[in-house]
Amino acid sequence: MVEIQLNGEKRQLTSTLLADLIAELNLSQQAIAVAVNRQIIPKSKWAEYQLHELDKVDVVRAIGGG
Repeated sequence: MVEIQLNGEKRQLTSTLLADLIAELNLSQQAIAVAVNRQIIPKSKWAEYQLHELDKVDVVRAIGGG
């Protein structure tokens, strides 16, 4: 198991693929941005991006307004 920080909270992962984390959070079809250690990870890289112990992951949902 790998422990990361997800939006400031500790979380244990069984899979280290970023795409698996997004799917586990039920956000695959949402308009979101993901940063790992303050670096934006493009959606095209999620399937291959490996998370590591103590990575800081921030997930931000796009919210429309006006």
